[in-house]
Amino acid sequence: MKAMATLRLGSIAMLAAVLAQPLHAELPPPVRALIEAAIATGDEAKLRVVAELARSTYPAEVEEIDALVAGFETTLAARKAAEAEARTAAIRAAGLLENWSGQGEFGAFRATGNASNAGITAGVTLERQGLAWRHRLTGRIDYQRAKGRTTREQFLARYEPNVNIAKNLFVYALAQYERDRFQGFLGRYAVSGGLGYEAIKDEDVTLSLKAGPAWRATRFVDGREENRIAGLVGLDFGWSITDTLKLTQTANAVAETGASAVAIIDSRNTSIDLVTGLDAAISRSLKARLSYSVEYDSNPPPGAVGTDTQSRVTLIYDF
Repeated sequence: MKAMATLRLGSIAMLAAVLAQPLHAELPPPVRALIEAAIATGDEAKLRVVAELARSTYPAEVEEIDALVAGFETTLAARKAAEAEARTAAIRAAGLLENWSGQGEFGAFRATGNASNAGITAGVTLERQGLAWRHRLTGRIDYQRAKGRTTREQFLARYEPNVNIAKNLFVYALAQYERDRFQGFLGRYAVSGGLGYEAIKDEDVTLSLKAGPAWRATRFVDGREENRIAGLVGLDFGWSITDTLKLTQTANAVAETGASAVAIIDSRNTSIDLVTGLDAAISRSLKARLSYSVEYDSNPPPGAVGTDTQSRVTLIYDF
């Protein structure tokens, strides 16, 4: 009787020990192969999904699964560090004409104000991003000819460098040339410099502000010339609404893309340019842009009106 009780107790202990053992001594080869395949893609999101499913299905092998994921993360971190170091070295070694990227733009516009007409518009923007410096060159022309005479001829050229001096803080400079006979001037030159601040710098939303003194010289169609001290206030805004739809706002004397707000203010004349637009991606390098702009001068030349509007439909090619 006593022996039988002892035997029963021993059997129960053995059964408990068996039940306490993990269901799998090691991660099944097909599951390991699936995790390794996810690692081979280099896709962190994909690996996280596969690893989480493996952990929930084989909880006894969590440590082995974690070890596989940790190995991938270590390798990935080392690769990213090496790539960042290589990019930094390439930027440092780049020549003056290297590391430029840009956009080409071509389409049609409809204008109201000093001239009511439709025509073609073309532009180009070039940008070079360094470790601390950024250089941006912009050019644009709006042109229309009807019945043997030119009815719209607007030119813009701009150069804007800036340099980072602290986290989210930068110094900017701006040199700009405009020509628009129908607004009353043969040439308008503006130079400005000041401070800028990146208020928002997220993956989907960016916002930067800038302000500083400016000098503006204007040659009017009637032969007059003016040179005045002014001030410039502007902002740059970008919002990626979806992967293929983006709203942008740039703060320049005349904004090129998306939506913009800028004011050049002096005691005689205040110029405000507002441009609102929407970009829709067609392919990786091609997108369509729809924009609407309002250009306002508080004291226009004699015979000119103070407000011009333009609607543009263009194609943008990134290169």
